[in-house]
Order: sequence, then C-alpha cells, then structure tokens
Amino acid sequence: TDVPVFSRRINQLGFPQYKLARARELVAQITSGVETVTSNELFDKHVQQMYLDNSLRGGIPVLLGEIDDRSRSESADDDDRIKVYHLFSRVHGDLERDYNNFVLEPTYFSQGPGNFRDVAQNRRNDVVINPRIGSFNVKLFLSFLQADGYNPLSVEAVVFTIEDKAQCERISTTVVGHADGHRAQREALALILCDGPFRPGQLMSMIEEQNIILLTSPSELIDDVAATAEISPMAVTKDGFWADHWTYYIDLVNSFLQIYPEKEESLLYDQMLPYFFSPRIVRPRAEKYVLSTSFDGFGHHVRQLDPSYESPSRVKKMKQFINNSSGWFEIKANYQHDVAGNVFKSTPIAKLFLLATLKFSTRDPYGMGIEYEGGKPGWNDAMNGLVGMVGSGLPETYELKVLLNYIQKVNDKYQRPVTVPKELASLIGNISDALDLLEMSDYAKSLKNATNTPTLTSTVPSDLFQYWDSVATAREYYREVTNVFSGKTHEFSSTSVAKIIERWIEQVNMGIERAMILGNHGYNKADMKSGITPTYFSFNITKWELTGKKNPDGHPFVRAKKIAVGEFPLFLEGVVRMMKTIDKDEVQSVYEKVKASGLRDKGLGMYTLSSSLVGQSYDMGRMMAFSPGWLENQSVWMHMSYKYYLELIRKGLYTEFFDEMKSGMLPFINDETYGRSLLECSSFIASSAFVDPSMRGKGFLARLSGSTAEFLSMWVLMMIGPNPFFMNNETGLVEMQLVPALPSWLFREDPSAGRNEKFVVQYKLFTSINVVYYISESRDLFGVRPMRYEIGLRDGSRIKVDGPTIPSDLATNIRRVVFIDFIHAWY
Repeated sequence: TDVPVFSRRINQLGFPQYKLARARELVAQITSGVETVTSNELFDKHVQQMYLDNSLRGGIPVLLGEIDDRSRSESADDDDRIKVYHLFSRVHGDLERDYNNFVLEPTYFSQGPGNFRDVAQNRRNDVVINPRIGSFNVKLFLSFLQADGYNPLSVEAVVFTIEDKAQCERISTTVVGHADGHRAQREALALILCDGPFRPGQLMSMIEEQNIILLTSPSELIDDVAATAEISPMAVTKDGFWADHWTYYIDLVNSFLQIYPEKEESLLYDQMLPYFFSPRIVRPRAEKYVLSTSFDGFGHHVRQLDPSYESPSRVKKMKQFINNSSGWFEIKANYQHDVAGNVFKSTPIAKLFLLATLKFSTRDPYGMGIEYEGGKPGWNDAMNGLVGMVGSGLPETYELKVLLNYIQKVNDKYQRPVTVPKELASLIGNISDALDLLEMSDYAKSLKNATNTPTLTSTVPSDLFQYWDSVATAREYYREVTNVFSGKTHEFSSTSVAKIIERWIEQVNMGIERAMILGNHGYNKADMKSGITPTYFSFNITKWELTGKKNPDGHPFVRAKKIAVGEFPLFLEGVVRMMKTIDKDEVQSVYEKVKASGLRDKGLGMYTLSSSLVGQSYDMGRMMAFSPGWLENQSVWMHMSYKYYLELIRKGLYTEFFDEMKSGMLPFINDETYGRSLLECSSFIASSAFVDPSMRGKGFLARLSGSTAEFLSMWVLMMIGPNPFFMNNETGLVEMQLVPALPSWLFREDPSAGRNEKFVVQYKLFTSINVVYYISESRDLFGVRPMRYEIGLRDGSRIKVDGPTIPSDLATNIRRVVFIDFIHAWY
C-alpha cells in the first residue's frame, strides 16, 4: 500500500537533487567536528572521511537530557540527567565477512548492533573529541566484563527505563496536554514509558503507531525522557569468546584520563558496576581436548574442539527473569547475581584486578602467551585454526603486562584496598600456592644458578607443566562455582595487591624472555627474526591419557600429560603490542629491526601482516587458503600497519613516523597504484608477495575498519598532544596544554601575516573550538609547548595567557566546551 506513495514522492521534480543535497549536508554536519586546515588539502579531507567512517562503526555519541542551562554545559558524569547515546553504530559489512549482519535500520536514532572489539576500538577517541560524554564508555564496557574474564560479542544500544509511574504520567501530560479529549493518548504514552525497557527510536515508532499527537517537539520529549530515565547496557553472547577483546579496556581508560586526569581515583574506586552474565561458558580441558586421526590418516593428534558451549544451568537461571507480559528477558537476566538474588557489583579497579587474575591464570604451559581457550583467537581472526592447535598469543601477554603495570601504578598512587568476590580471592590463593611450588622447583633453581641465557627445548619442562596444570585446574574450578556468586567478598589491602601484582609481573617478564629465546632464530633465517618478538605459539600434546569419555562425534577426550611448543613466522601484531610495553630507545631498536625484516615490503614501502607463510600448516586457519600477498596471508593489512604507525608517534619517534606516513599511509600513497579514492581505507593492500604484479599496491575490500580509530588517535597526537589536561603537582589542580607533533610541511604559509604568524595550522577542538597554531619560521613542531595563548570566549571577550600552560579555571571551562570560541597558540 505504501508503494504508490513512495512512487509519487520520488518522481516529484527535484526530489533526487534534494535528497543528494541533504545527504551531503548531513555528512558535512557530522564531519565538521574534526575540520582540519593544513598545507595538504587531501590530508584535511581524509581526516573528515576517517571520522565519518569511524562514526559509522563506533557510533556518533549524542547527549540526551539537556533540559536546562546546567545540563547543556555539564558532562554526563557531573549531571546524571544527561544520557549518552550512540547513533549509527553497527557491524561493518564487506565481501570477506558475509557472515556479518550488515544492517542500518531506517528508524529514529538508528543504531547497532556492533561487535565488541569493533565498537570498543572505534569509540577510543570519543571522550577526546567530545569531553562531555565523560566516563560513559569506560563504565559501559567494564559492565560487559564477565566473572570468567570474557565478554559478550555483540554490543547493543543502551536501553531506557522509568520505574516511577508518576514521572511517566508527568511526561505524558506535558507532551500530550491536559485536555480530557487527550486522556486516552496520555494513558497510552504513560504505559509505553513505564512498561519496561525501550530505546528512543522505539519510543518514537510506538508513538507514531498509536497516533499519539505531541504538543512539543520530539526532541523535547526525548530530552525529558532521557533526563528522567535510567540507562542500562545491553549485549548479546554468541559462539565462542575472543581472546583479545579485553585488551581495549585500558585504551578507554587512558583516553578518559587524557581529558579528566583528576577523576581517576573516583572512577576506579568509587563506582560500582555489574558483571555481565552469559549463557555460554568455556569447557574444562577434559571436555575439549580431543584425540583424532591426523591428516595423513596414519597417526593421531590432540585438538582443542568446541571449547565453549551454552550451559543449560545458565540458561535456566536467565529464564527466571523472563517478563510474563512481554515474554522477553528482563534487564537483570543479563547480570551476575549472588545466592541472595542480588545483582553483584564491584568497583572498576576490582574488575580490572579480576581480569588480570583470569588472564594471568590463562597463560600457556610455557608461561609465554595467553591461551586461545575460549574458541576464538585474538585480533587476527584468520588464525582461527590456532584454537584447535591449543594455541596461544603473545600479543595478549603484552597487554596483560600493560594491565598489570596500570593496576600497580594506581595501587601505589592511591593506597586503597580492593574488595573482590570471595571466589576470586580463592583463585588468587591457589595461584600463589602454585607459584610457591614453582619457585622451589628444580627448574627455578636451575635458572638462579645459570650464568648464561638458558637453553630451552620445545618440550615444556615438567615443573612448568605442573604449574600450568595446577593453575588451569584452579581456574576451571573457579568457573564452575561462579554460575552465581556467594555474595561474600574479600578485601585485599593495597600492600597485598602490590605484592601479588609485583610477583605476577615478574612471571610475565620471565615468560616473555622464554618467548624471545624460543621464537628468535637469527639473521640466518629468511624472515630475519633476530631480536623481533614472536606473536603466536601452538602446543602439541605429545603424551596423554584417556578420560573414558567421548565427544558427540565419537572422538575420545584426553588429559594432557606432556606438551611441546610449536612456533610460527613473524607477525606484525606481536611487534605492535610489544611496543606498548617498552621505552623510546627500545622502540627505536625494534623499529630498525622490523624495517630490515621480512615484515617490511620494500617494494611498496609498507609493512605486511606477516612474513612469508610458505610451508606452514593449513591447521593455522583460513589465511593459508589465500595466495601470498592477498588478504591475511602476507598482505599489507591496513589496520595492523596503522597500529604500528600509531605506536611510533606515541613513543616520540616523530621523524620515523612522518617518513613512514609519506610511503605507507593514506592519503600520501600513489592514487593510481592504490586504485581507489585516497580518502577511504581498504581491508588490505596486495603486497609485493602477490603473484600478479599489476595488483601489487592496490587496495581491496573498502570497508569500515579499525584503521579509522588508529588514524584518529594519530590525529589527536599530531594536533592536540598526548595529555592535553594534566595535574599540576604543586597546586593539585588540573591545567591544560597543547603540545602538537606537526612536521614543517603541514604548515600553511601565509605571506600576508605578521612575522610571528607566518606559518599556520588550524583544526577544531572538541567539535566546536577553533584552534590555530602559529610559528614564525618553517620548522618541525615536535613536542614543543607554546610560548603563549589567546582564548576567545563566546561573549566576545578575549583572555591572554603567557607561558606553556592554561590555568585551571580556564582549562575546565575549555573542557566544558560551550563557553569557548577559539584558542590561538604561538610557538
């Protein structure tokens, strides 16, 4: 019935032109928040395109609930009426990933769902670009952390609930009116508002379906509803648990602290967050280590199969919270409870401590990588076969080191106790007992007495094996007893936390050293791995015993009794994650080695996802089905190479970063070779390893990706600097500084300007503040603080600041955004 109506509309004169103009207007509106003006117009447009693409995967945060002047100038942390809601966020779609449900709903406030990793990555810079969202993303994603250290796959839009019927009636009366003739509509709207969770788009659709006529604008209604409602995170678990998803928590914390350094203690110790409750659980080893015939048909090998499953007992527990009227799960079905039926909550620091415990207890038998025990690998999902190979990843170990170092830092800084579930305290105790035995073992004694680098064999030493088996058993028991928490807690003093973390960091470092010994093969090998960290390991169970049980396919389960490690060629991911844990000088050394290694595509001047995989087992995963240089098999995977470039500028290797930018990053590469618009990213660029020379250097599978998040992080460091807000150690007050990293060739020359303002770069700060940098002569501006500032207020007044930092009162007003028109800085 709607077809004739649509037909008449689209055939109206000027309709296509109007829709095209409106689409362009909308894109310009979205991207104006990162408007950048340098000497390179293509770079400036690329910034806006990357922000647009990033927004379509991570979402565009909007603030709802702005109902008065105070709410229009405060952050979501300072005014609980303000609610953060992300528009457009959803799963990316491309030909390679046809299993992704690529949907952009044609509804009001259209959103989601999106995969956890994708959304977490692409929201990394939300608070840096829009400070008023505060700690929303940190608390949202930490609420998804489960008791087992994993998280759900699919992140949904938050939902709104209003429990107070009087408030529902007040809102209904306000927007529908007092007249008796409007009574039915008032009651209908009040029922919608108080009848369970809803989203803004659903609310507007139900209002239209029931022909409710509003006396106010829809935006006024939504703001009133948002200011009154509570919001709850929503997510959906799917098959398996990805090994790397947790590694993005600290990124979100660090971004928040770039803007709100004074709120660290309050965020970590004074908030209470729930634990997500998943119907899926990781199987114990005795139910997933499977004996099967090897591929040649003559022998047998042990594989890790179907590592997670949907637990009937967990499903039953969730069904206790089905709403009888709607038939849907209530919000609390998604959260972990205690035996008394209460939703169990912990502080963010306690949840990070839990996360560190679970990941430390999941290190592989050699203590090197984090095991891929949950059914999914890490970031490189084309290594999907590594799960079956009882594999592990060193990237996750480096991230564990980052996490442990952060917990250690804040524990030393604030000296406050950490209260955790009693079950977690028991697991920590079991780990400590196992470490005691390991440190008294013959293996540990041999290390203490060694005068040279220890010689390691592929077979895991028996003492390390016993430690691994003991801790894995304790971890499996912990998961078994945490279908529901007892509700009892244990308080660790800051002194106890310090001792535990210090001991774990030492063990992690020892595991990394073993990985470097086992994975380092010297320059006599074709891929030149000397001094470059390995990324992945597999573990071959060489001795086992039958459990007496079989899987549904009839294959017997086994218990591992002896294990040997297997290695792989170089992958760039290990390098990238390692760089987060070392200082500038070490990064410089690693950079030189990587540049001389098989990870460098010398023909293109770029970096490949891996070195040559020729001769590797097809067990690894789908990457082995691709030709070298194509997709995840030794191509230039743009997201990972951008991660690499980001670490260069993070560590202050500015000259190297900008040299690499000119040969390996958009929009500076050759457009004819790239074969598409230099404004948009591709999944990958066919490398020099690809068989067809005409395809080398071309980009394929243009899609939304994490490349945009990495690029925006680079843009922030280039334009704003690493810590725009910081604590003055003498006064204890927050101050502001702008310390960009810009090469001379990005400054525009203005011949008509004064001597001190001849070279200029301009950009938007916090989506609306115009910032202009001036230098008197052409030079690089790498980590240099300004000589003075001039800040323009929206009332027309101007404030001059001498020196490199902006004082506290003015800094906090800049962070609130609404009062500031421009900032000029002279260097």
